[in-house]
Amino acid sequence: MSKQQRAAVVAILVAGLLGGAAILFTGKGGSAAGETAHGHAEHGDEHGHEHGKEGGKAGAHADASAPAAQPQAEGKPHVIALTPAQIEQAGIGMATAAAAALRSSVDFPGEIRFNDDRTAHVVPRVAGVAQAVPANLGQAVRKGEVLALIASTSVAEQRSELLAAQKREALARATYAREKTLWQEKISAEQDYQQARTALEEAQIAVQNARQKLTAIGAAERGGAAGGALNQFALRAPFDGIVVEKHLSLGEAVKEDASVFTVSDLSSVWAEFVVSARDLDRVRVGEAVTVRSSASATQAEGKVSYVGALLGEQTRTAKARVTLANPGTAWRPGLFVTVSVLGAPVQVPVTIAADALQQVDGQSVVFVAVPDGFAVQPVKTGRSDGKLVEVTQGLQAGARYAAANSFILKSELGKASAGHEH
Repeated sequence: MSKQQRAAVVAILVAGLLGGAAILFTGKGGSAAGETAHGHAEHGDEHGHEHGKEGGKAGAHADASAPAAQPQAEGKPHVIALTPAQIEQAGIGMATAAAAALRSSVDFPGEIRFNDDRTAHVVPRVAGVAQAVPANLGQAVRKGEVLALIASTSVAEQRSELLAAQKREALARATYAREKTLWQEKISAEQDYQQARTALEEAQIAVQNARQKLTAIGAAERGGAAGGALNQFALRAPFDGIVVEKHLSLGEAVKEDASVFTVSDLSSVWAEFVVSARDLDRVRVGEAVTVRSSASATQAEGKVSYVGALLGEQTRTAKARVTLANPGTAWRPGLFVTVSVLGAPVQVPVTIAADALQQVDGQSVVFVAVPDGFAVQPVKTGRSDGKLVEVTQGLQAGARYAAANSFILKSELGKASAGHEH
């Protein structure tokens, strides 16, 4: 082996020894660091444990002064501990479960509309030109009040006809009186007397005919006041009501069949709704209903006054309506309402207030009064009339329960459940 080879072998051995020493030194340093970190961790755990104990004491001290739900024992309901003073302060109202008569109802969306029996589309019945239009949109009018004055040639002709007939009648009456006197005195023949009487009767018929023509169009025998224009026609309100539509202006020409005003008596309105084929057996004329406004707390009682005999070809529904008294005009046409058709009353053994029912974990519950506060009692419900609810299982008649502000108890129950989970 040459010197160069020996030197290479020695260099390799030295490098191996140095590498092994470095590995051994690194392992010892890591172990020491791990032990140091472990010691710090144990110290942190001990420190945290001490703080946890202190926090637990503080939490127990805070919960001691507030109502809390006691943990649920096996087979026992949750109990929310409340003193009588706390119950009164929270405003929780109490009630007793009892038997009652319930009237189930079916709700239908509806709308307030004009009472067509008390709504008139006013037409002039004569062609002419508007000379004055004193009535305004939304104005309350009385029966016979002038809505508009119209100048009409046809009215002038009919009044002229009446005046001419009255003149002929006056002449015929005078002729008849003279001929009657002459006939009675044996001066003239009876034939002349008969002719005069016939002429008088014909003149009277002509006057009556002319008057009937004016009456048919609603025109007075004279235009306006005494001595008024023959062509002036006063368009008047047919009954007490409100002008809800106006289609006439000063100087405008109108036809005899043009609807220039719509007057409606809003002291009575209709609540109209549609009934599907499956609900027709529950909606009959004379059934009691409750109508509630969708925009306010206004409601009224009434009865079904009409149910359509035919179903619509497209919708397969029938129209129904309720006639409502509207003295204060609270029910305005166009207002959306809910029409509840009430069924026959049914006596049920156990009922509670609808506001007492709450939902907890997906089931209906009632908070029943117990000596320490309130217990959470699951129940099963049946029919309802909106104010009372039938209880078919879970509660007996005579049980005291939280009727008003029961949502406060539900809130306390939720807080307690959240605390136990934490």
